[in-house]
Amino acid sequence: MQNPLTKKVNNIINLDYKKEDDIWLQKSKTLRKLIGILGMALLIALIIITFLFFDLARPIESISHYYYTRAGTVFTVILSVIAIFLIVYSGKAPKDFYISTFAGIFALFVVFFPTGNLSTECCDTLKAYSVTFINGNASAGFRETFHLVSAALFLLLLAYMSFFLFTKSNKPKGQRGHKKVIRNRIFRVCAVLIVLSLIIILLGFTGVIDANFYIGNQLTFWMETVAVEAFGFAWLIKGEAIFSDNPEFMAMSAVEE
Repeated sequence: MQNPLTKKVNNIINLDYKKEDDIWLQKSKTLRKLIGILGMALLIALIIITFLFFDLARPIESISHYYYTRAGTVFTVILSVIAIFLIVYSGKAPKDFYISTFAGIFALFVVFFPTGNLSTECCDTLKAYSVTFINGNASAGFRETFHLVSAALFLLLLAYMSFFLFTKSNKPKGQRGHKKVIRNRIFRVCAVLIVLSLIIILLGFTGVIDANFYIGNQLTFWMETVAVEAFGFAWLIKGEAIFSDNPEFMAMSAVEE
């Protein structure tokens, strides 16, 4: 016999060995919530750690550059876990699986091929927060380009999922629940924010936006922040952490996807 506390915990995470492979981490909604939480927590964790260790009053050049700080392990682990969850996630149709899997692979590429060094030399006293340095100028150009392309494709695929896949439903527009309508609006807004953020970064990199204005206002970091938080929030909503349908409505109709 299980004690009440153990039984309660098992019920919360759906740990039921009477049903084959019915474990909480394999549930679609659980994966969605975890991806959303990790996505939104990534930036917060990076800023808190670098502030505590280096007293940085403002963020650094980009989220990817935190790889070179003492928070590099946090960046690597969280992004890798997100990637693995995206690869494991199956969704409700083959397209969901393939899109999320490719997004997860590109997320792993972001980790495996870091962006450019924070400093031009190892142990730069002017940038004491940079504790990692990658030698090898010959491969630096390819690595940085591959990193940028992978990061862009990772976010674009997540934007695609949010705009086109998360908004799908087995009901016509007029028959969808009120909260489903709200969720769809949020999904589309999040997708648009991701795409707009990437466009602004592209305009900054190509010189369309004045370099002094772009760099001075750290637009790479802030646009990446908008994109990452938007993607995390969309997945959190998709996991129905908030704006979930009430039990009565769910009992009367099939779950809207």
